[in-house]
Amino acid sequence: MKNDRLYAAADRAVNQALRIRKGEKYLLVTDTPKLEIAEALAFYAKQAGAETTTYLMTETLRPITEPTRQFKALIESASVTTYLLEGRFAEKPFRGFMVAQGSKHGRICMMPGITRDMMERLVAIDFSEMAKFTRKVIRAVRDADIVVENAAGTKIAFSVKGRAWHDDIGNISRKGVHGNLPAGECFTAPVEETFTGRIVIGLIDDKLGRGEMTFKAGRLVAFKGAGIAEVIKTVGDDPTARVIGEFGIGTNKGARICPNMLEAEKAFGTVHFAIGDSYGIGKNKSKFHFDALVDKVTVRANGKLIAKDGKFLI
Repeated sequence: MKNDRLYAAADRAVNQALRIRKGEKYLLVTDTPKLEIAEALAFYAKQAGAETTTYLMTETLRPITEPTRQFKALIESASVTTYLLEGRFAEKPFRGFMVAQGSKHGRICMMPGITRDMMERLVAIDFSEMAKFTRKVIRAVRDADIVVENAAGTKIAFSVKGRAWHDDIGNISRKGVHGNLPAGECFTAPVEETFTGRIVIGLIDDKLGRGEMTFKAGRLVAFKGAGIAEVIKTVGDDPTARVIGEFGIGTNKGARICPNMLEAEKAFGTVHFAIGDSYGIGKNKSKFHFDALVDKVTVRANGKLIAKDGKFLI
């Protein structure tokens, strides 16, 4: 049979992460560059006994910003959905729709911008060690007052008291769950009114390059950098896209900082912040969600040093 690393990764994704079962309805949303990955996933879904439908998004229909009626019917009937499209700014509202509806009606694995290399390096792995460490990080930061700094000029303080933490550790097996492959992070939503300071970033939503974002009481009040400027141009006057929506911590030792946020946000020694939708953890609801990466971080939780210069101390 297909005895290569891509198919080994697809086997792990279908049978250990998604845990697709006989009789389930599996929806694969792909574009042409990701078709070989979709084919590998479909192979193992068929072996598992799932009814599998592949939806090919042609380039002539892009950017896709909202679903058709036919597509709505597909995702509403799916037990499991996997999203493989190349990541694009203009398609953020569609991705938001996918997360909301995929987890409402079943479970969803978001893999925007996934590559064969990422599949082979970061999906065909044993998730158990990463899962154990991720839960350890959550215990260290739960219900804490947090300060994040780095040598580039980041200094942001906020509380996560009362906010739920989620682990993204490769278990997307239950209805209502949405997660990523590659996996390897934990995340929550900061208490909005406590979130004040500046973050200096090296990447925002697949755009490499230094930028600065200044927040006051949870709202973006100033920014510098071409990548951030493009984000703000994309969201226009929508005020929900300028509110803090997420704080995440990367816990995947194999992930690299690269111009692909799907992988970069999982990298050890990094954190990420998102403006826009809080995925129901915080107060903010938005059709947008843009992640910004901060590396080589020093993190304190209730005054205790959790990480220093990008190295965990727990």
